[in-house]
Amino acid sequence: MIKILPILCGIFGAYLIGVIVSLLSGNALFGLSWVDFSSLQGAKLVSVPPFTTYSPLRFLFGAQAFDPAIGWPAIITFIVVAVAAMVEHIGDICAIGATCGKNFIADPGLTRTLLGDGIGTSIAGLCGGPANTTYSENTGVVALTRVYDPKVMLIAACMAIVLSFINIFDAFINTIPWSIIGGVSVVLYGMISATGIRTIVENKVDFKNMRNIIVAALILVSGLGFDAYPLDIGKFSFGGLAVAAIVGVIVNAILPGKDYEFKIEQE
Repeated sequence: MIKILPILCGIFGAYLIGVIVSLLSGNALFGLSWVDFSSLQGAKLVSVPPFTTYSPLRFLFGAQAFDPAIGWPAIITFIVVAVAAMVEHIGDICAIGATCGKNFIADPGLTRTLLGDGIGTSIAGLCGGPANTTYSENTGVVALTRVYDPKVMLIAACMAIVLSFINIFDAFINTIPWSIIGGVSVVLYGMISATGIRTIVENKVDFKNMRNIIVAALILVSGLGFDAYPLDIGKFSFGGLAVAAIVGVIVNAILPGKDYEFKIEQE
C-alpha cells in the first residue's frame, strides 16, 4: 500500500517534518514559513460553503439575482472553461481506456461521459463554483493500483463531497505549507504531461507531418505563454488552459491535410 501511494507519503512525510521544525524552532528556521496552525483556531466541525457572488441562486438568500457587471463576464468565462474541460475530458477518456484496455469511447460512450461532465459543470456554475473537470493524474493511480472498478471512484467522490462540508478538515489542509504543495504540484502536473505524451505515442500521431507539429506547437506555446500572461479582453481574462484548448480546436479544424478520421468502434 505504501509503494502505491508515493504522493501521499511524500505529503505527510514532509508535513511531519514541518510540524517538528515548527514546534522546535517556532517557524523561524532558515527564515521559511513552515506549518502554521492558526487556521485551526475557531474552525467549526461542520459548515456549508456560502454561495459566491457569481451564483445565480443568490436570490434565495436575499441577494440580487443577477448583476450584469459580474454575471456576463462569469458566464462567458464559464463557456470558455467548459470548452477547455471538454478537450481535457476527451483526452482523459482515451488515456484511461488505454490503461484499462477498454474502449470507453464506445462503451459507455463519449456522449454519455461528456453529458456527465456537462451536468456537473452546470450544477457547479449554478452554485458559483468552478467548472467540473477530469484529472489526468488519476490515470497514473489506476495504472499503479490496477483497480478499474468504477464503484471505487464513486466511493472516493462521495467521500470528497462529505469532506467538503467538514470545516476542520479544510482548516487542516490550509496548514500544509506552500512549499509542500509546490513539490506535489510538480509531480502531479508532470504526470499529466507524461499521460498526454503517452496518449500521443499510443495513438501513433505522425510528427513528421508539419500540420501536426504546428497544432502541437501552438497548443504548447499558448498554454505556457498565456498562463504566465493571461489574455485580457475587456473585463474577461483567459488563462493558458482555456486559450490553448480553443487555439487547438480552431487550428485543427481549419488547417488542411488532416490524415485521420474519428471513428467509434463497438467492441
